[in-house]
Amino acid sequence: MRFLTFKSKGEEGIGILDSAGAVRGFLASDQRFPGNLDKLIGTSDDALHAAGALLQSGKAFDQEKIDVLPPLSAAAKIICIGLNYAAHTQEGGFAPQTYPAVFTRFNSSLIGHRAPLLRPRVSDKLDYEGELVAVIGRGGRHIAKDAALSHVIGYSVFNDGSIRDYQMKTAQWTVGKNFDGTGAFGPYLVTADELPSGAAGLRLQTRLNGQTVQDANTSDLIFDVATLVSTLSEAFTLQRGDIIVTGTPSGVGFARKPPLYMKAGDVCEIEIEGVGTLVNPVVDESA
Repeated sequence: MRFLTFKSKGEEGIGILDSAGAVRGFLASDQRFPGNLDKLIGTSDDALHAAGALLQSGKAFDQEKIDVLPPLSAAAKIICIGLNYAAHTQEGGFAPQTYPAVFTRFNSSLIGHRAPLLRPRVSDKLDYEGELVAVIGRGGRHIAKDAALSHVIGYSVFNDGSIRDYQMKTAQWTVGKNFDGTGAFGPYLVTADELPSGAAGLRLQTRLNGQTVQDANTSDLIFDVATLVSTLSEAFTLQRGDIIVTGTPSGVGFARKPPLYMKAGDVCEIEIEGVGTLVNPVVDESA
C-alpha cells in the first residue's frame, strides 16, 4: 500500500493510491477518518493495514489540487546516516566507514512533495542529497540483525538538503542539516511488502533541472537497512514511527568542480525505483 498525507482546501487528510493510481481517502472532518499516519503507525501494523482497506472506499482527490505533506510529521526520532555509500565517502575526502555516522534532524525542518526548498538568507550553499527512508513499525532494543527487517513497516524518499558552510562550521553536522524548509520527505509511505526485502536493489536518482546528478542503487549501501536497525538499537530503543534516513550516494554538489549548489528557480527531483519521485522547487528565504 502507498499512503500519503495531504491538505485539501486547508484541511488535513490521509489517502492511499488505488490500483489505478488515483488518490482515495478522507479528510479529518469525515466520520470515517481513521487518524493520521503518525497515529496509525504508532498504534500497530494491523491499524495501518485496516486503514488502508478503509481508504480504498474513500473520496477521490485530484493529486494536482491537493497539498502533499510529509507522510509523517511527529516522529520521536529522525535518525540520519552519513557517508553510507563508498563513492560518496571518497568524494568527500573521508576515510572508509567502519561504523555508521549518525546525526539527527528535527521535524521542524520537514517539507512535503512540491513544497519549496528554502535557500536561507545566510548562505548560498544549499546542497541536495537523495536518500531512502526506512520507517520503524515495531519498536525494540538490541534487535538482532536477522530480525531487524520485521521492525520496518515501510519506506519513503528524502532530500537531505544541506547548508554546507554551516554543516562544516563544527565537527557535528546538526546545524547545517536542520535549517527550516530543507528536509523534503515523501510523497508516499510505501509499505514494506510492496518492495524487495530491505528495499535493496532499487535505483536511486537525483535530477537537478532535469539533469541527473546522482545515480546509484540501494544495494550499494555500506550499512544496509537491517544493519542500521540492529546497530542503532544497540544504543537506544527504536520506537514506532521513528525515521531512519539511510544516506546519500556520490554526486553531491559540494564535491563537484566547480561546486553545484541549488538556487532559486531550480527544481530538484529524487526518484527511487518502486518508492516514488519527490519533487521540490527551490526558492530564496524571504527577508
